Amino acid sequence: MQSLDYPLRQRPHLALTMGDPASIGPEIILKALADPTLTQTCDLTVIGTRSLLDQTYQQLYSRGQPLAHPDTLSIIDIPLDPNTMSEIIPGYGNAASGQASFMYLETAIAHTLEGKFQGIVTAPIAKSCWKAAGYHYPGQTEVLAQKAQIDRFGMLFVGRSPYTGWTLRTLLATTHIPLNQVSETLTPQLMSLKLDLLINCLQQDFAIKNPKIVISGLNPHSGENGQLGTEEKDWLLSWLETAKKQYSKVEIVGLVPPDTMWVNPAQAWYGNPLNVGHTGDPSRDQPPLTINHVGDAYLALYHDQGLIPVKLMAFDQAINTTIGLPFIRTSPDHGTAFDIAGKGIARDSSLKAAINLAAELTIARLK
Repeated sequence: MQSLDYPLRQRPHLALTMGDPASIGPEIILKALADPTLTQTCDLTVIGTRSLLDQTYQQLYSRGQPLAHPDTLSIIDIPLDPNTMSEIIPGYGNAASGQASFMYLETAIAHTLEGKFQGIVTAPIAKSCWKAAGYHYPGQTEVLAQKAQIDRFGMLFVGRSPYTGWTLRTLLATTHIPLNQVSETLTPQLMSLKLDLLINCLQQDFAIKNPKIVISGLNPHSGENGQLGTEEKDWLLSWLETAKKQYSKVEIVGLVPPDTMWVNPAQAWYGNPLNVGHTGDPSRDQPPLTINHVGDAYLALYHDQGLIPVKLMAFDQAINTTIGLPFIRTSPDHGTAFDIAGKGIARDSSLKAAINLAAELTIARLK
């Protein structure tokens, strides 16, 4: 997302968690916060262990890395006991690093619910390390929802194309569950909840009053009239017709076969002379751009159906944002990358995009 320059009094106050301290989290935070344009976007407070940030700075600064010095940052220090500290080694996630990352997230949520922050940007965590530490959650999204005491939430992935300026938005109907549970988890009630969340998000946070939403089928060829799966024929198509009537001011397209739904978004992302024209997608730093025949958002029915195309197109640009919360939450759309932690080669582009999007969406809510 583009960097935004707000007057000081309008800059949102955001918490930035360090994520798993054995991951690339500390590195990408110091790299991202070395960019002075982020201070024009928001006021950031890092929530993590100060001594670990100091260690990362000392390790990478000698290599000529552009890094923010921890002394220049606003930090809520979460000290760790000596035994836990001794077990945190870059590149080796374990129960100690899982314990620390969970504490960082809990602290950020508590301060945000108290009104000290207007949003949270989370660095990556490892679910296996949480489990080793005794925390059995599918991911950070579910912790945020539980602590905020909400049961209506969703994972929306947002990325702005560096080629055309077009914005890809993808919501998942189901998230971190095994593939063999998708069909039994999907229900008309769940689909209605996710669609309603998506419409409200597009209208409230992205100022799209009459959005176009493209919805995928579940089975190959959207079931091909029951030949390749019956969910579409049994209930998805009838649910869709009801939804179209309920949201008469929203253009709902579907059920689009999953293998062809991403063709137009890919053309919009990379640029296609037949599809690119002017008017539409708002931008503060260039003339508005729109792509014909594509949606304002896409509703995918399970994790990989939505995230394989998102990561193919927008791996370094995509941001995960939790919709339905009483505050903004964004996160880079990549994992802990333990294999490169501490090596100084992690890229901070997705974290920067997550910070800028959090600031943009927070400002939109405050207007």
